[in-house]
Formats: sequence, C-alpha cells, structure tokens
Amino acid sequence: MSVISMEMEELVKLKKMDVIESIDNLQVQDPPGEDFSSSDLDWVKLRSAERCDDVALIPYDRVDAFIIGECSNVECPTRFHIERGRKRSKGSLKEYKNDEYLEYRLYWCSFGPENYGEAGGTLPSRRYRLNTRNRAARPQSMRGCTCNFVVKRLYARPSLVLLIYNERRHVNKAGFICHGPLDKDAIGPGAKKIPYVCSEIQQQTMSMIYLGIPEENVLEKHIEGIQRYCGSDPKVKTLASQYVQKLGMIIKRSTHELDLDDEASIRLWAERNKKSIFFYRDTSENEPLILGIQTEWQLQQMIRFGHRNIIAADSTFGIKRLKYPLCTLLVFDSRECALPVAWIITRSIDKPDVSIWMKSLLDRVHSVNSGWKAGGFLIDDAAAQIEPIRQNA
Repeated sequence: MSVISMEMEELVKLKKMDVIESIDNLQVQDPPGEDFSSSDLDWVKLRSAERCDDVALIPYDRVDAFIIGECSNVECPTRFHIERGRKRSKGSLKEYKNDEYLEYRLYWCSFGPENYGEAGGTLPSRRYRLNTRNRAARPQSMRGCTCNFVVKRLYARPSLVLLIYNERRHVNKAGFICHGPLDKDAIGPGAKKIPYVCSEIQQQTMSMIYLGIPEENVLEKHIEGIQRYCGSDPKVKTLASQYVQKLGMIIKRSTHELDLDDEASIRLWAERNKKSIFFYRDTSENEPLILGIQTEWQLQQMIRFGHRNIIAADSTFGIKRLKYPLCTLLVFDSRECALPVAWIITRSIDKPDVSIWMKSLLDRVHSVNSGWKAGGFLIDDAAAQIEPIRQNA
C-alpha cells in the first residue's frame, strides 16, 4: 500500500466518523480473537472545549490484547512503551465527570518521541540525554515517531477503558513515515529479505547470550520473536542462525575489563552506563559492593508484565558462568516465558542491603507508573528476602 493510498483511506474514515460530546452512550466494543488492533474498532470523535479526539470504549481486561495487536502492525511493526502514567485511588473524588480517570497511561511508539537522527534531542521529562554516538547501521532506534494513544480506565466504570488515539499514523513531526517497510530511509540493499529485528528482540537475545544460555535455546527464542513479523520461512531461520552466531561471537570477544584492578574497572563501567543502573554502592571497609542493572527495555517489561503478576527472584542464576553472586529478577510474558528485568550483583545477602536495592528499584518503577504493584514473589532465599519484600511491597 502506498503512502498516498494510506492517507486517502484515513481521510475517508475521518469523514465517516461520528462526532459525540459525551461518552455516556458510547458503545462498548469487544472484538473477537486473542488480539485486536485499532482497525478492528469503530472510532468516533469526542468533542471537548479544547480539542476533538478519536475515542473507543473497550473492556479493561482487553487492554493488553489491544496493545499486542497495535504492535503487530504489518506496515509499521513496533512496540509501545509507557511514556507517562497516573493513578487515583477509589473514593478519592467526591464529584467527578463521566470521563474522569482511575488510571491513566500514555503509550508511545518506541520509535519516538525523540529522534536519534537529529542529534539526540531530549524531552524536558527526560533525566538524561540519549546516547546517539553508536547508532545501528539500519535505523531501528528512535526516529521521532509521533504515534501515541491514551488508555484511560474510567473512574465511574472501572471495568471499562476509554482509548484515545492522539496520532494513529507512524509519522514524524514533518508528517513523513519514519519507520517500517514504507520508510524509504529504512530500506537498503536486501532490506526486504532480512528479518526485522526490533530492539526488544535484540535486547532479549543479547541478555540470554550474556547469561550463558545454550546457543540452540537462544536461537529458538530469537526465531519465535522475528516470526511475529516475518512468518515462518527457511531463509528467515538461516539468517537468524547467522545473526545469533555473529552476536555471540561479538559478545565473546568483547571485554568489560576496563582496568587491571577489578574495583576500578567496576567504577569506570558504572560511570559509563549510568542510564542502565538503578542502584550502585562502591566497595568500602564496612559495606560490600551492590550493583543493580536495569536497561530501559527491561524497565518497560517489568512495568508491563510485572504489574499485579508474579515476579521471580533467582539468586543462583548464572553463578557458574559469571563466577560472582548474581540475583536475577524475572517476569512472565503473555506466553508464560520468563524475561529478565533486572540484575543485582553483590556478595551481601544481609536484609538491610537487600532492602536498599529493592527500594531503589521500586522507586524507579514508580517514577514511570505510580500505581505499579507486584502481585506476588517467587524467591529462593526466604531468610534474606521476605522481610525486605514486605517492607517495600
């Protein structure tokens, strides 16, 4: 489908769209199937004093199905992350309108809102400037995509969610498609024949290789991820195998020994990777080292799959491979596959030390979504971990 035909289709839909001034009579939609997208919903215009938005009403328990469907857009495959979130407690409002929120989340296409191609611009809400010096050859990082929508759980009707689509097209501020097969800048020699590897799949594959998981298991998981975009094809499997082997070789040959002294090496690494560290305490005479690592991708997975779900803590995972005590926090996705969402490297299992990094991690999650809460914990060291969990739960 060409860019012109896509825009014409959007204009036709816009002309046919009904305009309402209240959501009282808005019909609840629950499309059949495991997943669904915006194209499966009938959207209407909700007019207010300030603006006119595209809205639809769906059950609260189908939100994840909608997000998965939106991520599987054939023309612009992507992932959506939570850019902002707010939450109210029940009974906090004595008077409220029919569209007031109980929970509010702004989801943004992960190819935006920043644009790595424009010197790494930083939003006022960002705490740090995004690194743009080591961009991938193919443009798979942020490209200024403006596609975003709001998920508003209604205060008056908590079982329902009002979807508000601010921008349905995957375009930049200039109005041009900025990622996916229709993006001219993203198509190079043989690009259509190469499996699409989004940042989520890449991060997951790298994490599994770093943890020493056997290559055949890493390859199986990697192929599952790319088949969501490419389908099942023998050539895809061959290219995926080459990709995993090459990535494994790069990681194997790379080194994080920045200094002959281990403590100095850790300090240098921590200084260079601040955005992926949620807690760091250097070694001293009275206090042992604590290094808590969590990438932006891992943070998003923890928020998405850890909210009111089980989180597992495994303090033995990878010890033989890495030769140092390592605690891995895991969440389980919609397919019940475990995803590592944080790593804690420390020799200490004292309750005060466990509590301090656990609180720091929780504070980081709450800075993005204040209403986030774990549903339960699977732990392998009850003596050290139960009390800190109770204190921070």
